[in-house]
Amino acid sequence: MSAAASRTTADAHGDVVVLLIGMRVNHFWAVHQWLPVMLAMFRMLAELKKDPARGLLSRVLLTASPRTYYVVQYWESKEKLYAYAGAPDAFHHRAWARVNRLEKGGKVRGHVGIWHETYVVPEGSYEAIYGDMPAFGLAAAHGQVPLERRGRYAKDRYAYRSPEQG
Repeated sequence: MSAAASRTTADAHGDVVVLLIGMRVNHFWAVHQWLPVMLAMFRMLAELKKDPARGLLSRVLLTASPRTYYVVQYWESKEKLYAYAGAPDAFHHRAWARVNRLEKGGKVRGHVGIWHETYVVPEGSYEAIYGDMPAFGLAAAHGQVPLERRGRYAKDRYAYRSPEQG
């Protein structure tokens, strides 16, 4: 297979919803504080994997340092992301309620930091290229197509418009 034949791009159509969510261990010795946060994230990911209708398309677990761990999540829509975040039957709802109770009770001691950032990226504002890679990231979420379908150059992939978007 030639190098050009092994290049692919993500087959995303329309807006792309990306959630970055993670934690930072502020005090390593406070395992009893940060380990439950990490385990809660794994539990939420397992819950979402069991119920694809909730809208999580794909995720990538990453670390930024020995202290910072995060997940890049690709969602079907911001509406599905919001629905999961507020769903009373979802583990996220119980976990967030616990965090709020601890905070109100003055029991959050700064041993672990939590954060998230959400991006809704309109079509024409993202592009991707993968060389000799299985589906990863955006391509794992939306599928993978040969590079030629969207354009050899980044400027061509940015200019691509899916048929349903016009």
